[in-house]
Amino acid sequence: MATYTEIPRDIALDPRDIATHIIARSIKAGATEAEAIVREGSASSTVVRLGKVETLEDAGSRELSLRVFVGQRAASTHSNDFTPEGIDQLVNDALGLVHLMSEDPFAGLPEPSQFGALSGDLQLYYEDVRGLPPDGRINYALRAEQASLEGDPRLKNSAGGSFNTFVGRIVLANSRGFVGESCSSHCTVAAAPIAQSEDGSMQSDYWFSSARSLRKLESSESVGKEAARRTLRKLGARSVASTKVPVVFDPMVSGPILRNICDAVNGASVYRRASFLAGRLGEKVASTNITVIDDGTMPGGFGTSPFDGEGVPTQRTVVIERGVLKSYLLNTYVARKLNLSSTGNASGGRAGNPGIGSTNFFLEAGVRTPQQIIGAIKDGFYVTEFLGFGANLVTGNFSRGASGLWIENGELGSAVEEVTIAGNLKDMINNISEIGNDLVFRSSTACPTLRVDGMTIAGL
Repeated sequence: MATYTEIPRDIALDPRDIATHIIARSIKAGATEAEAIVREGSASSTVVRLGKVETLEDAGSRELSLRVFVGQRAASTHSNDFTPEGIDQLVNDALGLVHLMSEDPFAGLPEPSQFGALSGDLQLYYEDVRGLPPDGRINYALRAEQASLEGDPRLKNSAGGSFNTFVGRIVLANSRGFVGESCSSHCTVAAAPIAQSEDGSMQSDYWFSSARSLRKLESSESVGKEAARRTLRKLGARSVASTKVPVVFDPMVSGPILRNICDAVNGASVYRRASFLAGRLGEKVASTNITVIDDGTMPGGFGTSPFDGEGVPTQRTVVIERGVLKSYLLNTYVARKLNLSSTGNASGGRAGNPGIGSTNFFLEAGVRTPQQIIGAIKDGFYVTEFLGFGANLVTGNFSRGASGLWIENGELGSAVEEVTIAGNLKDMINNISEIGNDLVFRSSTACPTLRVDGMTIAGL
């Protein structure tokens, strides 16, 4: 196959030029359609332990991804080589592979009318994250760890305090004329103390805060204090006899449950009939107090983007409304297979066809405080941590190791560990009797406190 050397020698200076030149070279080499993605990023990681710096890292990355089509055949390649020769090789490899692929009637870029990007400031990028010097990053981590070890002699040790940052830029272009660009920033401060009781038993836990900007982070001191509180309450943990009681899920564990629901409405799982929600659009699948939304338009959201991995604008999709399944999450390819429309949820991988990913996926908050929900329970289990993995999306069967606190007469009591919670996701989402008002986004998936009735707790 011919090699194209007319790529400008200074092309590496501008990602938009790189992307558009890759498209032009792909079409010239014989592709009928092409899509190129250029990613640039820089990340830092700072870890301190017992007041000393253990890790101080900075890393940069640049990546190229190319997807080409010849008719209804598609192939993808990936490279970190931004030289003209490297870009030529990227194109040549893709065109060499595409002729080995089978035809797929659903393959192809979105229609031209589908392309676009959200306008306005989505509050995704802040310069203060990029500009923080190493001593500033160390200070965030040190203060978090110090606060996590203060105030109680049982706080004996530490797994560390940390502070991480990421700043990235992505450019997506295709042969149908779309060129989109987005920049983002992210920072996280965390602490993980270790407590020891009088009998020598130890417990650990953690807490963190994440934000797009330093100004939006919770203080290191508040993060450390919350990490200490969560760790100390685990001391003296015991198991309990097997029983059935109301279970209240802390937001840190209700989020993973919601993630199971997210996986179940992923269009790829639905098409493969590998989801218990396949074929149930328009049906009641959850209790009427449940509304689940995927919203890629939220300013500052961890999952917000002006466009998805194919250049389709992200959108607000009501997935479950008052218990009724309204939509799956779809990219163009799976939408065509299901005879539906893309929901702007294509996720760009390094190579291969785009996958499907959520944006800001959340369950709408209720009106009662967590304290009110707990206060109404005479005997129950407040879950703060899951262990292992145990959700079967085909059948809905759910079984997870868990720890937390026992609820006694409306109050959080002794710590509980070494138990298993079992049920079925289909039943669980129909048996959510209370939803807290404490919806907080600490990642792109967020869920408030949940009370679920009818679950089995297996202990002693």
